[in-house]
Amino acid sequence: VPKGIAVYLGQFFIYGVTALNLEYYKGIIKERMGEKRYIHSVNVAKAAKHLAEKYSADVEKAVVAGILHDVTKETPYDVQLKIIQENGIILDSVQQFSPKTWHAISGSVYVKTQLGITDAEILNAIRYHTSGRENMSLLEKVIFVADFIGEERDYKGVDVMRKKAENSLEEAMLYGVTFSITDLATRQCAIDQNTLALYNQLIINNNINNIKE
Repeated sequence: VPKGIAVYLGQFFIYGVTALNLEYYKGIIKERMGEKRYIHSVNVAKAAKHLAEKYSADVEKAVVAGILHDVTKETPYDVQLKIIQENGIILDSVQQFSPKTWHAISGSVYVKTQLGITDAEILNAIRYHTSGRENMSLLEKVIFVADFIGEERDYKGVDVMRKKAENSLEEAMLYGVTFSITDLATRQCAIDQNTLALYNQLIINNNINNIKE
């Protein structure tokens, strides 16, 4: 599909997620990833829709961000790095040595430059779906949690995560980010500063709420 047409289709979500552009996005990701990740992406979009409806986030934007969140996940690292650098993004010292996280950054750039989606909420939801960050928007929280609870997920603790997601986005986020930090620390991997900032904010807010109660 010529880029001009892709940009036109990409902007349809302004008027609502139609069957046309949703199927177009599915076609895009299906060509860029294996069947397992394609199924994951569809499931994240479904989970995002559910959470958006439950917590009064923008459902249409949640579906778009959910279906596209891993659009560059299986793109070679050198290509991802080129996408990032050509768009003036400077990776910090931790990010430079964490290529598995690059897809969140390169994905947000790809969605903007190649699909014509310029909505900042959608772009940030994709950008921070892996690392999280301090002061996340409601849509960012929805995609962050949805990525943990897609139907195909079967990691130890996923049932707990799903239950927490039905109770509170923040409660689910704290469980999820604790899981991620523990896993990274166990494997002696560097931890993104955004992830640590999110964890600290969630812990502080949780303690404040407990004191108020």
